[in-house]
Amino acid sequence: MILLNSNFYNRPTLEVARDLLGKKLVRRMDGVELSGIIVETEAYCGAGDSACHAHRGRTERNAVMFGPPGFAYVYFTYGMHYLLNLVTEEEGNPCAVLLRSIEPLSGLEEMQARRKRHGKELTNGPAKLCQALGIDKSFNGWDVTRGDTLWVENRQNERPSIVLSTPRIGIEYARKKDREAHWRFLLKP
Repeated sequence: MILLNSNFYNRPTLEVARDLLGKKLVRRMDGVELSGIIVETEAYCGAGDSACHAHRGRTERNAVMFGPPGFAYVYFTYGMHYLLNLVTEEEGNPCAVLLRSIEPLSGLEEMQARRKRHGKELTNGPAKLCQALGIDKSFNGWDVTRGDTLWVENRQNERPSIVLSTPRIGIEYARKKDREAHWRFLLKP
């Protein structure tokens, strides 16, 4: 296991969002390892990004984003879904990368039982990913560089070959330039 350390996350958010592609997200639950390859991310670049939760300043909800890099920012949305972000850049600069999708590697039966779905619908969205891996608000502020319960691993000799970038999804409220920024990254299928 080669954990990603805080130095990996303490870099420009757009670089981290792209570099997370092909990495392995791991969740250990009740002695079972649930994991998948990260295949889609979105970058949220601090106070200047009108799509970012920290755009209007620090709140109780987004406080983790202002903390050190390499921590999980998990929030609840639409009254029903959890979403997992990883904090980037230096402490005090509220940036993060949303993990949008993974391709399952291990713990498939457990993920299917949790989601009551199979195939493409299993983890092809940020809320689906969290439900499949049992990620909830208890992980808000979790240090993913510890290698315990929830973490991200490097995969040696596994480099994404073709990365696509597109505008982010579901940010209609943001300024036009932020809506149109190609800050969503995905591996070409």
